[in-house]
Amino acid sequence: MSPALFCVCAGAVPERDGHSVAAMKAALYRELGAAKDVLRVEELDRPSPGPGEVLVRVHASGVNPTDWKARSGATPMQVDSFQIPHHDGAGVIEGVGPGVSEARVGERVWVWYAAAGRRWGTAAEWTVVPSRQAVTLPPGASFELGASIGVPAMTAHRCLFADGPVSGKTVLVAGGAGAVGHYAIELAKRAGARVVATVSGPQKAELAAKAGADLVLNYHDQDTVDRLKAFAPVVDRVVEVALGANLALDLAVSGPSTVVVTYAADGDDPVLPVRDCMTANVTLRFVLLYRVPAPALDQAVTDISAALSDGALSELPVQRFALDEVAAAHEAVQAGALGKVIVTP
Repeated sequence: MSPALFCVCAGAVPERDGHSVAAMKAALYRELGAAKDVLRVEELDRPSPGPGEVLVRVHASGVNPTDWKARSGATPMQVDSFQIPHHDGAGVIEGVGPGVSEARVGERVWVWYAAAGRRWGTAAEWTVVPSRQAVTLPPGASFELGASIGVPAMTAHRCLFADGPVSGKTVLVAGGAGAVGHYAIELAKRAGARVVATVSGPQKAELAAKAGADLVLNYHDQDTVDRLKAFAPVVDRVVEVALGANLALDLAVSGPSTVVVTYAADGDDPVLPVRDCMTANVTLRFVLLYRVPAPALDQAVTDISAALSDGALSELPVQRFALDEVAAAHEAVQAGALGKVIVTP
């Protein structure tokens, strides 16, 4: 971890060992709790990149459900003095630490895992991350797109490809208008799959169709299973956002080739119908991005970067918040905001 930051008064530039220290504004929390109770914007010493690290000037910070869950205490974590939230972001490298080529200075990058086991999340004017977690952002990709892809696109990649290629296969994406669902559709189509997406309403259906889904179904409709079976009697991969709510539908179109991959734990835990699972010979896989092996993460970064360069990944509708509106940004994500929530430091 980089040297500890020290809080300073607004506008002040302190001295350390006789040298001036540049300041930055950052959103942070020192304890877990509700967004309005614990999130604050303070002025801190700007961190310096250590060995193997880069300093990134943040232009856009993406907010994901994992960010509010960590801040609220819904998922276990400890706060060491303070925590700057948000794993995802995009910006420009302005400094490098020992062992990193100075040629990277000035490079546009997307950032992933910024706050994973570290206090330097992207909800700040600058962040410091290991060099491999600051990935070249192609010229045609906006900072907002770069800030949108880390957690969602890497999760989608793991769900799609942990069990092999999907070329020529049929993929069912539950929640096709969400961020993970959006990138699951786009990555699956780029890999040569046929894609069915389920959504809960017309506006979300438009988003899933725009992402490239071959068939979009409203899961509230009574004929959803029949229409899905008419399209594909058996699907090969299910990217599942709500296993408890959707398992019956998933099993209805499952067979020995099917892998149901779930990446979320919202709602009640499902009661597993063991006999039905046995009859389908279905495989269940569970994905938590922070426990995915490093080689799989590196492959995800490689494939996502290639998709960005190809123009195969697109932005969801964006809701923008200033840094001092970070609590409202967290509340919007927690309330299930449609599209992507971006904080702009």
